[in-house]
Amino acid sequence: MNIPLFIAALTFMITMYITPGPNNILCAVHGSQYGVRKTLPLISGMAFGWLVMGLFVAVTLEVIEEYKDILSYLTYIGAAYIAYLSYNVATSKPIQDDNDESQILGPKTGLMLQFVNGKAWIHDLVLMGTFGTAFGSGLESKIILVFLSIILCLPAILSWTAFGTLLRRIFSTPESSVFLNRFLGFSLFLVSVWLVYY
Repeated sequence: MNIPLFIAALTFMITMYITPGPNNILCAVHGSQYGVRKTLPLISGMAFGWLVMGLFVAVTLEVIEEYKDILSYLTYIGAAYIAYLSYNVATSKPIQDDNDESQILGPKTGLMLQFVNGKAWIHDLVLMGTFGTAFGSGLESKIILVFLSIILCLPAILSWTAFGTLLRRIFSTPESSVFLNRFLGFSLFLVSVWLVYY
């Protein structure tokens, strides 16, 4: 194992996971509206999507690097989808204990988000392209990094979800709930803009 490269990979991954992105902001929003337990299915879909996408990038890295233009189209699609989600968040009803459970996002949304998440694609390409030899020169090294990335990203996503539930306690009145929804929706919209111009 290349220890300096491994430490650099850990630094890169942890930084990517704790900073705002589509997954983190969406989990904070969902957590603020429905709590941690009801956000777990969304998180499970994100984790599975992250695994599938990571393994796909690990296996096809050389081919993907030849067709990077395709990723720009995925980024635009992802930004549009995230902007759509941000509108739904910003215009959602004030937080109530009897929130409409039909609005709860499940594994399918978490899974689909990964494939249009520009930040996730950039993360995987940099992780595999720059740090892919941390555990050796073969495909096994990249696969280890994929599983390590899932282990590291789950606590970050859960922390953002818990942060959302904390916001729910602070913004408990209908007026403050409207403000919170608009603020979080706008934050998610900023993520979509950032994806386009990153």
